[in-house]
Amino acid sequence: MKTKIKELRSWHRLTQEELAFAVGTTRQTITSIETGKYIASLPLAYKIARYFDLPIEEVFDLNDYIKEEK
Repeated sequence: MKTKIKELRSWHRLTQEELAFAVGTTRQTITSIETGKYIASLPLAYKIARYFDLPIEEVFDLNDYIKEEK
């Protein structure tokens, strides 16, 4: 799943570790989400989006995922 997390972190000058701490996960999880190796759970996606004060749809591109499910 594509995300804008890396771009948002860069904009806010955050490290993966800082974001991970803020949303209650590990740096490795943030890395895996950014590289598309892991899909964030709904609660984690919500926390990340809320941290950046954005709707989930603006942080995570659900279109590719939805197409795969059909």
